[in-house]
Amino acid sequence: MKFEALEISLRIIRSLRGVLAKIRSRDSRLAGHIRDAASSAALNLGEGRRRVAKDRLHHYRISAGSTDEVLTSLRVAEAWGYVSAKDIAESARLLDKLLAILWTLTN
Repeated sequence: MKFEALEISLRIIRSLRGVLAKIRSRDSRLAGHIRDAASSAALNLGEGRRRVAKDRLHHYRISAGSTDEVLTSLRVAEAWGYVSAKDIAESARLLDKLLAILWTLTN
């Protein structure tokens, strides 16, 4: 059985490929930060689903923080003019969806 939150996090990573290339050409540190945070969100979902009780909740909370970090980083990149709002729209939509699921999992 597939874990919807994990599947969405992987879709987010795929949606970021082109966006990260644009950001990397202007700010490699910010691009690396986004890549690391997106990977952390997915990896903590994967690990958390195999844990129990408070340990599971801890991993889901870390994933939520990393997911919000990706969204904020994309907004920063847009604010700096590295990408357009249109460039990040699909990723932002998926990030919002994942954040809603993670809110349910952590509250």
